[in-house]
Amino acid sequence: MSLLNNHQVYSFGVDKAGARLDKYVGEKCLELSRTHAQRLIADGYITVNGSTAKASLKLSAGDRVDVSIPPAPPSTLSPEAIPLNILYEDDDLLVVDKPAGLTIHPAPGYPSHTLVNAVLSHVPDLPEADDSLRPGIVHRLDKDASGVMVVAKNSEAQLNLIDQFKARSVVKAYQVLVKGQLTPDDGVIEAPIGRDPRNRKRMAVVAEGRQARTNYHVIKHVGDYTLLEVRPETGRTHQIRVHLSAIGYPVAGDKIYGVKSAQIPRLFLHAWRLGFKLPSTGEYKEFTSELPPDLAQALENIA
Repeated sequence: MSLLNNHQVYSFGVDKAGARLDKYVGEKCLELSRTHAQRLIADGYITVNGSTAKASLKLSAGDRVDVSIPPAPPSTLSPEAIPLNILYEDDDLLVVDKPAGLTIHPAPGYPSHTLVNAVLSHVPDLPEADDSLRPGIVHRLDKDASGVMVVAKNSEAQLNLIDQFKARSVVKAYQVLVKGQLTPDDGVIEAPIGRDPRNRKRMAVVAEGRQARTNYHVIKHVGDYTLLEVRPETGRTHQIRVHLSAIGYPVAGDKIYGVKSAQIPRLFLHAWRLGFKLPSTGEYKEFTSELPPDLAQALENIA
């Protein structure tokens, strides 16, 4: 083990074929749980022969596995009195309208002032599940995106909601503005997504990535842009942004995959509708959020 930029760095030569990558790393790096190893693999911190890989990859004799473990953010969470726009609440969950600019949970570079800190101020005993820095979190929304999110208030509800997301029974609909006149009015983008081999901070359409599928419907054309309703069937990191950029219609205001514009103040991606079954009753409920004023004004500016 060595240290590089405060990261713990390991390199292993595989002498026996057949082991799964996540299991192999967990056995070699005793400080890592298998879940932690899977997260590092997904985030591009673990490579095989210099390339990112899936956690389920079966290793071959002679492979080189490199592991870089970044320093952990502070392990304690503090409630912060950050205003929350609560759309719905019961004993099991909160549905909130997340503003743009608010990170979901603490991470390197964002140790505090997150949605989790705000929710802890409202619900002090959120469930920790397998990650003490993500209590109650069952899905994500990009920091610069806005819209509807659900947060679990107890472990049973958290597992129930996670299962609904895994089963793809949750309805997720986004309003997204893209550069260009997208046609036809309805379409499906199906392409695997994984870490960009040239920049592990980005995602990309890559052959060895995880299966991903995104549906879109044109709401209207606005100037040189197109306003879409987008419904992802899978939940890959940055899926909507990566898929739309890959077909040549990048998301407006997206500094990583899209196009900047003086008329678009930030990432034009808004989670406007979320539907799922309430864990306690099984009743299906949908929650919506109107387009926030900054994005509504941006539409007027480009019309």
